[in-house]
Amino acid sequence: MARPKKEKELLHHHQIMLRLTDTEYEIVFEKAKDANLPLAEYARKQVLNKKIVAKYEIVADLPELKKLIAEFGKIGSNLNQIARYFNSGGIHSQEMRNAINQSIARIYEMKYEVLKMAGDFHGNTETHSE
Repeated sequence: MARPKKEKELLHHHQIMLRLTDTEYEIVFEKAKDANLPLAEYARKQVLNKKIVAKYEIVADLPELKKLIAEFGKIGSNLNQIARYFNSGGIHSQEMRNAINQSIARIYEMKYEVLKMAGDFHGNTETHSE
């Protein structure tokens, strides 16, 4: 099946020729790539002062982080079991209260471990330029 045609007013009929040095071209090309846009679309948005959002994906493949994620999963499973127990009419006991408090304490410990691993990173994964 063929791609639907754009409406006439959405078609780009006019061209503007622009000469750039190698350095200027590289800068524009990299910014378009960072914004995940074709070069022409990036240049069009820049010329028309439209907002451009560059998205960066941050990938951390740390064994410590994988271990913490697994621990979060186990704690979540424990909390689900506790909730299921109470929702099915389970008796509130000191043992259950201790299990809940232990899980909450471990979650806070893990939070601080993650923050320590992250170091001073406080940035946003999206950069906006106008």
